[in-house]
Amino acid sequence: MDMKKYYKKLREIEATLPDEVVVISKDTPEGGRAGVFTEASRTVAARLIAEGVAERASEADSAAFMEQTRERHTEELRKRAAASIQVSVITEDQARALSTKRSKQ
Repeated sequence: MDMKKYYKKLREIEATLPDEVVVISKDTPEGGRAGVFTEASRTVAARLIAEGVAERASEADSAAFMEQTRERHTEELRKRAAASIQVSVITEDQARALSTKRSKQ
């Protein structure tokens, strides 16, 4: 492989990409699975595209992937919030004691 040609191609691809890119993986002989969406930086995406292991996702696919990622993130935040809720069980006497303290104040 001619390294000058490789890096020239890499720079050309990188110049056409925005800062954050969604790429779709391709099937590779090393076991890479096709069709996996990933968000990558411009540099990483350019390298993946130049090496032929990924291609840039279309605008519609990128938007759908980003929306799905936001939904998953929101759902994960909800799950974590639900898991962190703490419940205290108090007796009737303790509840009366709390209510009398508040009424005196």
